[in-house]
Amino acid sequence: MPESKSDVLQGTLDLMVLKTLESMGPLHGYGLARRIEQVSENTVSLNQGTIYPALLRLEQRAWVKGEWGTSETGRRAKFYSLTRSGRKQIAQETENWERVAATMARFLAPFS
Repeated sequence: MPESKSDVLQGTLDLMVLKTLESMGPLHGYGLARRIEQVSENTVSLNQGTIYPALLRLEQRAWVKGEWGTSETGRRAKFYSLTRSGRKQIAQETENWERVAATMARFLAPFS
């Protein structure tokens, strides 16, 4: 039976976007979505209805800023980059997810 692409767990997409921008630099929405899919080894699938609302939310929180430019195909595209507060948020979100992962690991490990 083929594996299905998973839905993005609530709250994970923001961190995935922020970390991708941190490592790759400014990207447009389509490029961000494809890079996240690539890093997840295609276990996460992002469409326009997922990535663009997330980018809008991150812009409204001032964690990313968007600037219009030209894509590699010559089309007009909005490129997103991290802000200073976005970099701070990465640290907070990473700490939160490490705590959640450690908690879940305790439940997934055999009880003694």
